[in-house]
Amino acid sequence: MRRFLKEAEVFDPNNVLHYIAEISQFHRIQGSKELPEAVRFILEELRIWGIGADLYEETYDGESRYLTLKSPIAWDVVRGAVEVLGTTLTTAGTPLVVMAHSPSGSAEGEVVHVVREDDWEKARGRIVLVGREWREAYRRANEMGAVGFMAYREGTGEEVPYIGLFLTKDDLEWARIPAVAVPETLARKIIGKLNSGESVSARIEVETVINERQVLPILYAEIGRPPFLLLTAHICHPKPGANDNASGSAMLMELARVLSRLYDDSFRFGFAFLWVPEYYGTQAFIERHADVGKYYAAINLDMVAGSPDRAGSTIMLVRTPVSRFSVVSGILEYYLDLANEAGKSFSGSPLPRLRVKSFPYEMGSDHDIFNFFGIPGTMPITWPDRFYHSSGDTIDKVSRESVEVIGRAVLATALALAKGDGEELQRFARGYAMKYLGELSRERKTDEVERLVMTGLARDSRFLGIESGHRFEPEPWLTWKVRGLLSERLIREADEKLAEEFGSLTRDRRVLVHLHELLMLAELLPRERAFEALREEYGEIDEEKLEKLVGILEAAGIVERA
Repeated sequence: MRRFLKEAEVFDPNNVLHYIAEISQFHRIQGSKELPEAVRFILEELRIWGIGADLYEETYDGESRYLTLKSPIAWDVVRGAVEVLGTTLTTAGTPLVVMAHSPSGSAEGEVVHVVREDDWEKARGRIVLVGREWREAYRRANEMGAVGFMAYREGTGEEVPYIGLFLTKDDLEWARIPAVAVPETLARKIIGKLNSGESVSARIEVETVINERQVLPILYAEIGRPPFLLLTAHICHPKPGANDNASGSAMLMELARVLSRLYDDSFRFGFAFLWVPEYYGTQAFIERHADVGKYYAAINLDMVAGSPDRAGSTIMLVRTPVSRFSVVSGILEYYLDLANEAGKSFSGSPLPRLRVKSFPYEMGSDHDIFNFFGIPGTMPITWPDRFYHSSGDTIDKVSRESVEVIGRAVLATALALAKGDGEELQRFARGYAMKYLGELSRERKTDEVERLVMTGLARDSRFLGIESGHRFEPEPWLTWKVRGLLSERLIREADEKLAEEFGSLTRDRRVLVHLHELLMLAELLPRERAFEALREEYGEIDEEKLEKLVGILEAAGIVERA
């Protein structure tokens, strides 16, 4: 298996850095004109390399639906400015000064910092300053008669944060006031003066264009024949967005270039490449363009260039959920460790050069959607990133080492899966299953997880031509009728009160992860065993909250008893 990492040395991280620089020139907000422009740049590069690709053009119009998501409005920023405490911020410095999807407008008045419920009583005629739950706060600011909205995010320091409203056409009935973002340092100065009893005035100017429609671009290419290993990255996010996610899109370009030259008809897999706007494009692709049965697994590339020194990043490998167990996570984990070797211990053992760690399934990117639809999805990602979703996510912060380690590991994984010897793949599958179960069993029992691992290995075997695992017949508790990313906004379409309860119960992000995994488990196992499998996978879970959430989903018609 080590030989495939040697073959992967054709992956060139310098090419990736070049593509990151190119892509990060576009302000790639969902619904904006520069998002399809960035995709057309990638399409042209693919054509130069002789790779045939399809550009599917769906629509941003504020009302088109892609599974559980309603498209945001078609929107572009023209200009914007904020004046407060002698500081002027403009879109000439960074387009992030204007919150994505903000309406046009001007506002001038005193600033009120909203922290508690009773602070909203002071909002009328003022500019509201908010540090969390921005979209709900923006709606409330409109309802309470505020004239402007100013947002900040903790942890961004002197950088301007990226905060999107993702307004739909229906939202334009109430969304009237201009919305801007300011650095945390400036927000702290404002808050300090307000807390000392001083008044602070601000002036906001925002000019944007809300269009009838804009292209939602989905770029898809295949090399070879099915079944395919699917490699994917989201292309959206604001300028510069170097790590998030020009890096993933750029790495996907280099992988397509290399694999187009390495592929031959003896491979057991072809390769598919997908560039999409995050979540919206993935759900549109699954709903309107994909034959999910022809994909073996998905590797999602998101934020793959974070630096350990400047950004404070660790290379995380997010494994497939146990409901979609696959050896693909193990092979990628294996090659990440090998690609990360540098230097020797005092006895000659290899040492790691970067921090690398594997984690149980976590949500937050497009691998989620593939898992929901039965395609095991895993994700390498550099996290945390102290410049995440901010004007500081520039190319000088990215790490060539991270790009090299992740890129060569992904390429080696693709080659091992496509042309590895059946005997060594079977041996590896057995070894990874033992490792995975061994890690869990150090903390808790694994009776249910063992069955799911065997089921996953049986699926792997069908694609890899090996004999491993055993398929257990499903005994479903629930049917997931309306499949896709679940959110408070989706529930609100059915019932406002249910939506409020859903939002309150899922404030802890882990609960939302556990809920989605529970739904996948519930299509395989009866109720008690689904909860037991979830406990075995994650340890502590909040069963009471999850029961309530399942009840909300039933009431909203999203799931039903099998």
